[in-house]
Amino acid sequence: MQALRAEDPENLGGHRLLARLGAGGMGVVYLARTADGTPVALKVIRAEYAADPAFRARFRREVRLATALTGRWVVAVTGADTEAREPWLATAFVPGPSLAEAVDGLGPLPSDAVVALGARLAQALGELHAADLVHRDVKPGNILLVPDGPRLIDFGIAKGAGATALTAPDAVIGTPGYLSPEQTRTRGGEVGPASDLFSLGCVLSYAATGRRPFGTGEMPAVLYRTVHEPADRTGLDQLPPPLRSVIDGCLAKDPALRPTAAAVHSALTDDTHRHNTPSPATDWLPPAVLRLVAERSARALDPPPRTEGPSAPELLNTPTPQGLSRRRLLTIGGSAAAVLAASGTGAAVLLTRGHTATGGARRTVPTHTLALHADLTGPQKSLGKAQEHGALLAVAAHNARKDILYRLALSSYDDGGDAARARATARRVLAAPSVGAVIGPSTTAGARAAAPLYAAASMPVVLVSAADDAAGLSTTTLRTLCVTRASDSSRTLPVLFYLTRSRPSHRTAVIQDRAAGETAVGITRDLVETPPSGGTVSVHQVAADTGDFGTAVARALATRPQAVVYGGTSPRRAATCARALATARFTGAVVGFEPVMRAEFLASAGQAAEGWVFEAPYTEAQSADTTAAKAFTAAYRTRYDEPPGQWSAEAYDAVGLIARALDALGTTTIEPAQIAERLFHLSYDGVAKPIRFVEGTTHSLKPENTGFLYQVKDGVFRFLGRYDQVR
Repeated sequence: MQALRAEDPENLGGHRLLARLGAGGMGVVYLARTADGTPVALKVIRAEYAADPAFRARFRREVRLATALTGRWVVAVTGADTEAREPWLATAFVPGPSLAEAVDGLGPLPSDAVVALGARLAQALGELHAADLVHRDVKPGNILLVPDGPRLIDFGIAKGAGATALTAPDAVIGTPGYLSPEQTRTRGGEVGPASDLFSLGCVLSYAATGRRPFGTGEMPAVLYRTVHEPADRTGLDQLPPPLRSVIDGCLAKDPALRPTAAAVHSALTDDTHRHNTPSPATDWLPPAVLRLVAERSARALDPPPRTEGPSAPELLNTPTPQGLSRRRLLTIGGSAAAVLAASGTGAAVLLTRGHTATGGARRTVPTHTLALHADLTGPQKSLGKAQEHGALLAVAAHNARKDILYRLALSSYDDGGDAARARATARRVLAAPSVGAVIGPSTTAGARAAAPLYAAASMPVVLVSAADDAAGLSTTTLRTLCVTRASDSSRTLPVLFYLTRSRPSHRTAVIQDRAAGETAVGITRDLVETPPSGGTVSVHQVAADTGDFGTAVARALATRPQAVVYGGTSPRRAATCARALATARFTGAVVGFEPVMRAEFLASAGQAAEGWVFEAPYTEAQSADTTAAKAFTAAYRTRYDEPPGQWSAEAYDAVGLIARALDALGTTTIEPAQIAERLFHLSYDGVAKPIRFVEGTTHSLKPENTGFLYQVKDGVFRFLGRYDQVR
């Protein structure tokens, strides 16, 4: 539960808002009270999403479905307005934690509690299926735990069995790790009630063991294991036979072999083991979970006071310092102040060098020091310096805020892009007692060398530009490693979106450049298993030892593709492919990947490069059409007299993420390990992108909305935007 922010309304739809329960890219969920004092959870959709007719149609459907459900184990709808500028849905407030929170925070549930959980969820699903509906997103985060039994929530993607989905055809509907095999295939068979039973098996396995049955990691890897590999049975053999049998049956790959919801309910409430299962009226939950419910119920009676000040992104949108008039701000700050003033905030970051945090008598506050570990003098120094500039800007913005509880300081450490120096640099950082968190290293080699040292010392390390999988690192084993960029293994997601939403392609040809090794194989596998627009994908290989792309291109165009994907990483070889496509007069969409986005590609391909679209894990703030990005760009130009460098906005957001963790911890003495643990429980809407982490133990970044698209126009890589927003 978080305090209301300055931009949150006092009332909405006859409800008085009390606190924030959660927020995401699509909206905010509030704790509110009705006119008679009844607490409710009020879900409000952001106006920009509600403006999309398809999205509003999906929301209307969610409201209609949720209102029609009256079972004991679902949450009752108390009100809704689907036609408002920002449509909303109110449901009864359930103070219990989600199953994900309970298991991740407190460990697996006792087997008798899992039996009770399974029986009641099966009953809820049975009622849903009897109404000819399929939930399609049964997962721990959508199951709330309260003393009288679980509650199944979030029917936003439910639909009638066999009905046509309103969602885009490229989308994998549901949550990887809890999806059925048939849900992972956009061209697969009908998704029916058996799909929910597979998800229920995943949920019960997780609740009983604390382990996800198909592992963790990036979405493509989890989906692949779901379809092709058996579930992880670690810990299942110790479960009571009826529960173990139910889980095994639900996890059958073939939908026809899975039990029905009624069969599961019967198996888990059979007289032979009913005595092991608490009745709904008893404490079926372990004491630690009941304490959590009690704490949340108490907090709901005493919500935090409204925050008097701006919010997202908090570091840029800071109050005008005392002694600096609004007129003075506008005249000095120029366009940057205009951008910020338009949103009702100041531009302290631009104007307050030399001002104290309070503008009056200096107040003693603690200082938290962050270390920037980067290549500042070596081959990739431009990227390192850009990150340093972005981080310094964020620190200055924080310190310019009024009535801050702590100050930030940034110390820069240079490893010259050398692995050996990176290890030595890490030891220097760890020897500095004041450092509480590290941003960087900025290079893959540096991250590979230094991240294990930081993790061993329980030091939080926020990777901005280096991909963990490229560096051979794992957020599962390195518990303090926080990666805020999209991994290389999820690079096909923006391409799938582009060739489904922006430039629909039902026939796609992949030019697989074997010179790229396993990278090319992975790209091809992802596109074949999840074809753009749910269509077909043909693959045409080019051997690593040849530069002849003409033959592969001719074979590809013989399939009459609407789009061609270059599955490789070489700018020079991509240019050869571009020239072959131009010679063949191909006019469809052509898509490539970020490693090709180099001057060499533009120079070698020439006019043939025009129109090529590329995915990339970084934004271009000066071209992004958001208030935050415009304000950041103006602030950056004012301070450094140049446009924001690559990865600078992401470094700025890294400081903001760490500051949010410090805010949440709220004490003056904070250990680095505390910061590391808190980071993964945060959601942060940054200048570059929203930062969200996967529930559970992986600590991995959610791949959704973390990639960007660029297009070659007039011989330059032009920024198109975040991949899910490009039309």
